[in-house]
Amino acid sequence: MPRLSSVLAVLTALVCTAPLLAASEARAGDFLARQRRYPRVKAALAQHQATLEDSFRAAGAAWPPRGLFIRSFKDEAITELWAAAEHRNEPHVLVRTFPVCRGSGELGPKRREGDYQVPEGFYRVSVFNPSSSYHLSLGVSYPNAADRFHSAGQPPGGAIMIHGNCVTIGCIPLQDGPIEELYVAAVLARDAGQTDIPIHIFPCRLDDPNCQARLAAEAAIRPELAAFWDGLVAGYLAFLQTGAPPRVDARKDGTYHLDPPRERRPLVAAGE
Repeated sequence: MPRLSSVLAVLTALVCTAPLLAASEARAGDFLARQRRYPRVKAALAQHQATLEDSFRAAGAAWPPRGLFIRSFKDEAITELWAAAEHRNEPHVLVRTFPVCRGSGELGPKRREGDYQVPEGFYRVSVFNPSSSYHLSLGVSYPNAADRFHSAGQPPGGAIMIHGNCVTIGCIPLQDGPIEELYVAAVLARDAGQTDIPIHIFPCRLDDPNCQARLAAEAAIRPELAAFWDGLVAGYLAFLQTGAPPRVDARKDGTYHLDPPRERRPLVAAGE
């Protein structure tokens, strides 16, 4: 796709910065009340909270939400919303799948400011932006320690968001309805006490043969990507093997460290 204008680039940077509420801000039970003061959040709650509850319950997910987990796939252009099951010690369930409505850059990680790339790796929701220039925004905790290592001393960039308005130069854009649903789910999970909402971003589904062939072709042209993508595999497979989001730590040497899973459980998706 053609790159957006420099003016739009500046506006997109602004969307990802004001006003922001840290994901860890406020005690459990206070966060919803604070978010509800913002007109867009209040309207989104009124429109989507009941239908979201229906979606969670139909999927067998806990309500109010807990164990929220977001996965996004660049090549497939989708973002998934997972949540802990209604009954504890059961695998996470897929609640909703949202189309990513605009692409930016190409397969491969974000390495520096202005490269138009969507990051790839293991992140978390870092901020809530209830008054975003692009409707509503959830911050992605890019850059992490591994990203800073790979930026090789160059500014790595930042202000990466999942947001609305279907415009991007490195963020993950959804239509306004889907971002309202995702934002509301995240607010409710945070209000219920979940201070860490993981976001895992992959080039494609790493266990899919078509994805593997695509990445092999890309790595033949850019050999440095092979080791990077190999480093995502353990975290990707851990979720499939255990049914729970793995804890993945970004290290200062540019690698990811996966805490060993405590147990293995089959993964269950909504509708299966």
